[in-house]
Amino acid sequence: MSFPTDLDIAQQAHLAPLSEISQLLHLDDQFLEPYGRNVAKIDLAAIQHNSTRPRGKYVVVTAITPTPLGEGKTTTSVGLAQAMKHIGKNGLLALRQPSMGPTFGIKGGAAGGGYSQVVPMEILNLHLTGDFHAVTAAHNLLSAMVDNHLHQGNALGLALNKITWRRVLDVNDRALRNIIIGRGGDQDGVERESGFDITAASEVMAILALCTSMEDLRLRLGRIVVGYTEDDVAVTAEQIGCAGAMAVILRDAIKPNLMQTLENTPALIHAGPFGNIATGNSSVIADKLGIHLCDYLITEAGFGADMGAERFFNIKCRVSGMTPDAAVLVATVRALKAHSGRYKVVAGKPLPPEMLEENGDDVRAGAANLVKQIENVKVHGVSPVVAINAFPTDHASEHQVIREIAESVGARVAVCTHFSDGGAGAVELAHAVVEACEEPTQFQLLYPDTASLKEKIETIATTIYGAAKVEYSDLANAQLARYSANGFDVLPICVAKTHLSISGDATLKGAPTGHVLKVREVRASVGAGFVYPICGDMRTMPGLGSHPAALSIDIGPDGRIVGLS
Repeated sequence: MSFPTDLDIAQQAHLAPLSEISQLLHLDDQFLEPYGRNVAKIDLAAIQHNSTRPRGKYVVVTAITPTPLGEGKTTTSVGLAQAMKHIGKNGLLALRQPSMGPTFGIKGGAAGGGYSQVVPMEILNLHLTGDFHAVTAAHNLLSAMVDNHLHQGNALGLALNKITWRRVLDVNDRALRNIIIGRGGDQDGVERESGFDITAASEVMAILALCTSMEDLRLRLGRIVVGYTEDDVAVTAEQIGCAGAMAVILRDAIKPNLMQTLENTPALIHAGPFGNIATGNSSVIADKLGIHLCDYLITEAGFGADMGAERFFNIKCRVSGMTPDAAVLVATVRALKAHSGRYKVVAGKPLPPEMLEENGDDVRAGAANLVKQIENVKVHGVSPVVAINAFPTDHASEHQVIREIAESVGARVAVCTHFSDGGAGAVELAHAVVEACEEPTQFQLLYPDTASLKEKIETIATTIYGAAKVEYSDLANAQLARYSANGFDVLPICVAKTHLSISGDATLKGAPTGHVLKVREVRASVGAGFVYPICGDMRTMPGLGSHPAALSIDIGPDGRIVGLS
């Protein structure tokens, strides 16, 4: 008998009324704003109302460098949250909202998988409460206001070739990456080059994820830099006169969304910044609320520990003032075998048959990646717990190799079967996390605010990526000089690079050293509060593959969605 699909499992779930889910958190119904039967927004007043309650433990889930198939980080996060109930603890999940671009592309949705999912998965993956659309609308309103400012005489003196604010759309559409706008007559705007990014890469989305209140949201929107004058003086959304209207559009999107898992564990879903381009973490607001509603708040950081976790530590924690008690590092046999350099894994295609054979030597050959990612967690003073996400094709001897290697460098280890067994399959992991959280932490940021932008970039590159040095294009050097002149040196760094290697080169597996990180260009998300160097051929607007998931998604005569994964 074949294993049921994620959608089949999700559609057969027993969902508890949201009033029961909120009771598990001792969250008063007065703070819930229902969106249909199975989702509710939470009024921000709940943060202050619950702030005197005891603080729970704060756990971030990250991973080794993944294959293009992903290693089940969200599934592990859900499984761990569910497992807490199995050991007598109150767990709460805090996750990003999935982008619909990847949902209809190659990646699929991001609700978890198997018997460790957030449900209803169709609602989570498709629109939810409209937060992504609000971000899109607020971002594009500013785009329209910028172009109207140009049309009405350009009183602020924006240089056409120095306008940095583009447009966004929550669809994978490579044809919109670089466009010419304003074509036509005099009444059709000023003709200039521009382009689209995906909504998850919008600075507005990053602001939503990093703001701490409605007041903070409004201030950050005003600080957005839309471009520069010929003399390289920054022009902001506040000067354009749009920040207030943007805040109005986001008045509901700022509220976290309450959902549940298959085992009725509460889940806070909020914001969806891109993992390659932006912070790749759910919202500060959700974490500030959730930390006082549970024993263990479990949140997820996008991609490997060199990416999402590094940003969690050095950007999100810097903003929130919250410090993690432990970090879970998800590892799989297949990913470590891939890091041996002996196999090629391609999204949408089966694994090479020989990769499924029992071979501990292949695991050892790729284990340098695991060791490096454990080091990347420990350098921030956080206790790591390795979660071996077990697949049916794995062999016990291969799990033992991972355990021995991880324990040899000071990490706790647990084998997990949460995909097939739900929370019961992550009980060993839950016990290990509880133990790790009891250890005293010595959390530390990787660099001080006072370091220069280049010093910050080079610290990340050499310490986290193992690079020998950083090389900057002429464009990147000019942009960094412009940002320094405008006082942006105090901002932290969010490196946009491939997620398929610790380095900036997707072809380098394992834990490469001595390589060069090449910075192509640098953008400043001043409202969000970070500067992001773009390395290699990273794109801020994905494209669709030859067989996108959209080809399989449909709706039946009974109104049930089919083909969603």
